[in-house]
Amino acid sequence: MSSSSSSSSLSSTRLFASSSSNNNNNQKNKKKKAVIAGATGYIGKAVVQESVRQGYETYALVRDLSKVQSTHGKALYAKAFQGAHVVECNVGNLDEVTQILQRISTSRSSSRSRTQQSSWLEHHDNDDNDNNNNDDDESFNQIDLIVSCLASRSGIKKEAYAIDYQATLHCLEAGRACRSRHFVLLSAFCVRNPWLQFQQAKLKFEAALQQQSDMTWTIVRPTAFFKSVSGQLESVQSGAPYILFGDGQVTRCNPIAELDLARYMVDSAQEPSRCNQIINLGGPDEPLTMRQQGEMIFRALGGQQEPYFVHAPLWMFDVIIDSLQWLADTFQSEALENAAETGRIGKYYAVEDMLTTDPKEKYGTITLQEHYNRIAVEGQEYDAVMRRGSIVRTIFGQVGRWTHKLYAPWQQATAKTNTAPQQLRRTTTTTTTTGAAPAAAYNTTRI
Repeated sequence: MSSSSSSSSLSSTRLFASSSSNNNNNQKNKKKKAVIAGATGYIGKAVVQESVRQGYETYALVRDLSKVQSTHGKALYAKAFQGAHVVECNVGNLDEVTQILQRISTSRSSSRSRTQQSSWLEHHDNDDNDNNNNDDDESFNQIDLIVSCLASRSGIKKEAYAIDYQATLHCLEAGRACRSRHFVLLSAFCVRNPWLQFQQAKLKFEAALQQQSDMTWTIVRPTAFFKSVSGQLESVQSGAPYILFGDGQVTRCNPIAELDLARYMVDSAQEPSRCNQIINLGGPDEPLTMRQQGEMIFRALGGQQEPYFVHAPLWMFDVIIDSLQWLADTFQSEALENAAETGRIGKYYAVEDMLTTDPKEKYGTITLQEHYNRIAVEGQEYDAVMRRGSIVRTIFGQVGRWTHKLYAPWQQATAKTNTAPQQLRRTTTTTTTTGAAPAAAYNTTRI
């Protein structure tokens, strides 16, 4: 692919030469095309919005178009996909991905309706005819940006290698075949210490991306998403305690907002310093322990209840994991092996820091307190695409519900005698958090 590589290098140079000014971006990106894989995910949706906002002709790849067009699908995706082409594509099939990307790369930029796949496909043949007269115009014959937000839902071995590695590799290979310019990968901060299957699958793809030379690339490894540290809010609202692992000070993190992360990823296609770089990325907060996150949730609830915490011992993970692994080995059970891996995922996030401290690795303006303030009023959308974060959230939530059921009768009894359950309410906090702000400061309009 030597000729392809040469063309890609030239094209990328022009792309990186674009101005970083948003207004200039909108002018220069009018004919540029971006393809977003994993578009229905939590981050994928935000990347689609940001790509459209920056002026790209944006193509959102989805597994099942009918689900997106259903009543429920429209409620979930209509806002996120406004202004984008929604294209059904099985990323598990290399031939199909390649065919779709080839059709995108040879289609002319258009101002026609982009909310359905059919509006693009029905005019594609005419676009092909038009493009026969524009073969010397690379702006009509090249995809400028491919962003992969693909990630397995469960993190178990079979699914991780099918999605985090193989399907993502299909997007890369199809992009190379179409002489696409730049590839941005949504990876994960946790791959720096990889003892889980999905982390190893991600690293395997990262290696493949770095080894090729036909496309320039950026690998973004976010610490954590806001949504992955928000799972206990509803249970706390219902009266359950906030569950801490260990003493609540074991781990620290600085998660990043989906809007900030999406902007960073799309901007990477035009930022020379991010070309062919692996970038760890966290949000603007100072290091936050799990206890501090709990305190922020209670503040976001506006004093509806006094903060109280329950501590879950870390050794419980080892007991559960070792028991499941022994059963898996004894009975040669894939289901039990997957259950043990799920336990390992839960333990990983309970004991490992997801934290960047270098100012160059911190980005964005939205703080976690602002996020909590907002969802305490508006609620939050739950979906299965949160994968590893949802596993930890499920563990927290279930333990919280069980604990609440255990202590609720006792709380009611003590309430009658005006005795507060101090055993549960271990500490009432007055700690302030850097960057905390009222809900009104949460800006969802990224101008």
